[in-house]
Amino acid sequence: MASTPGATQNDILIGKAVTTPDSGQVFLHTKLGNRHGLVAGATGTGKTVTLMTLAEGFSRQGVPVFLADVKGDVAGLAMPGTLNDKLQARLGEIGIADFAPAGNPAVFWDLFGKLGHPVRTTVSEMGPTLLARILELNDTQSGVLDIVFKLADDRGLLLLDLEDLRALLGLVADERKDISTSYGLVSTQSVGAIQRSLLRLEQEGGAHFFGEPALELNDLMRTTSDGRGVINILAADSLILKPRLYSSFLLWLLSELFEQLPEVGDLDRPKLVFVFDEAHLLFDDAPPALQQRVEQVVRIIRSKGVGVYFCSQFPDDIPDNILGQLGNRVQHALRAFTPRDQKAVKTAAETFVPNPALKVAEVISQLGTGEALVSTLQDKGVPMPVERTLVAPPRCRMGAITEAERAQLRASSPIGPKYDNSIDRESAAEMLAKRAETAAVQADAPAAKTREQDDQEEGGIGQSIKDAVFGTKRRQGMVETMAKQTARTVGNQIGRQILRGLLGGIFGGKR
Repeated sequence: MASTPGATQNDILIGKAVTTPDSGQVFLHTKLGNRHGLVAGATGTGKTVTLMTLAEGFSRQGVPVFLADVKGDVAGLAMPGTLNDKLQARLGEIGIADFAPAGNPAVFWDLFGKLGHPVRTTVSEMGPTLLARILELNDTQSGVLDIVFKLADDRGLLLLDLEDLRALLGLVADERKDISTSYGLVSTQSVGAIQRSLLRLEQEGGAHFFGEPALELNDLMRTTSDGRGVINILAADSLILKPRLYSSFLLWLLSELFEQLPEVGDLDRPKLVFVFDEAHLLFDDAPPALQQRVEQVVRIIRSKGVGVYFCSQFPDDIPDNILGQLGNRVQHALRAFTPRDQKAVKTAAETFVPNPALKVAEVISQLGTGEALVSTLQDKGVPMPVERTLVAPPRCRMGAITEAERAQLRASSPIGPKYDNSIDRESAAEMLAKRAETAAVQADAPAAKTREQDDQEEGGIGQSIKDAVFGTKRRQGMVETMAKQTARTVGNQIGRQILRGLLGGIFGGKR
């Protein structure tokens, strides 16, 4: 019998249940792929292969996927695999007769632009909340950063890259007293601390992430001409060494999807599947306010057609409020060597729908590599009882690709010309530099003639009245003054309409 009732060819084969002799194949229903999921297990138990199987399955169903390549082996999704005796034996056990090695349509991305197309966003789009986390600022310094962003919005200054942010910090330092009166207390110590954090971020290569052209979400949600979903692979083997930058980038991307995508309800298949590998990094040292926002994003984003799949060693790496929203579960082996491990085993066992034929707490520590406890959502969103499952192998290569293969795939990418070359347009740094230059020129200019001298040169009292109304080359008249005041009022109204989303980035479009 089939372990997954109602499975069709439009669903994703996870593997073969082996709980009982008459157990059948286990599927993940594509229609319920936006109900989120969890892949957990100790190192070396097969989590990465399971992620590749899921990514390939979604791609074959026309669903684009985004996932990080932490160890360098996920890139194998782009190349066909090879058959061997061990693989053929596994295929026979699972009952897969139509297996043919094949690569998947893939696009490589890299924050540093070395192993894939550069991924960029602007400082304004990142927003103060996530940027403060990347910079590891305390509450006081984060408050100053909030003021910096508000000042930029009010004065119409574009924050595109770190140079812009540094220039605005200099402006805040110069006008500290006035800004403290209007926006809140700003200390030179806090400004200096933020500047030092920016310098450290630049030295770690984080400056590559900020600039233009900024990533457009549509380029992550592409399909091929034959209907396959494109798998977007983020090179993260170097990025993972900077855990704050790694987790904040993925959280920013998730928040962008949340803010920009429209509500679509439940579709026949997700618009995108987003995989968050090493998910514990997202919640390590995260303040309660940020954790609450992540919970809100995860809860609501499924109605926008996005499925989020967390991958981590232990289920309790994920906060309970978020863990409860993950309907599709794949649990690989856990080794109960320490009290921490024993607690994790207990937590994992309690999150599954019980199966009378299975003692979950015992089986978790007995699973071999490539085996997992699986529970997926069925019709009406009801989770099926947990099954011990042999995970199906992907058709792609289960390993790294060569530099030549990566270069060839990158060169043939249709979006390479769009992102591979950076753009540096006029923004806050250039605008403030021009203003400083203009002020210096004006300070060196000779003093303006007095009003009486102007009146005499222009021809008496009648001319003076005319000049007062319409102005001269050196003075504004009442008409021009009133026009500028009106324009300034309208500009301020537009400025107040700049909205920032749940995580601080600009809501509703790019600047």
